[in-house]
Amino acid sequence: MAARAKRKKQKPFWERGFLSHGYWLGKERLGVVNLGPRGEWDGIYRWQAGSSAGKSKTLREARQAVEQAVLVGASQLPLFEQ
Repeated sequence: MAARAKRKKQKPFWERGFLSHGYWLGKERLGVVNLGPRGEWDGIYRWQAGSSAGKSKTLREARQAVEQAVLVGASQLPLFEQ
């Protein structure tokens, strides 16, 4: 028998963009962290993932919030499907 090649499970990754950071799984954007316009930025990172959104003082906190929202959304999704 020929050995089958194992398919690696895709992992979400962060990608830096212009005034934002995106959290991607393949070609699907799971979440985003936005900065304000250049020269007018107030120092607050605004994040959004699914129906969750919020603000954070640091990029690290904002990224963690997006990752947490994606994990919670992924684990609770079957509860609401009909």
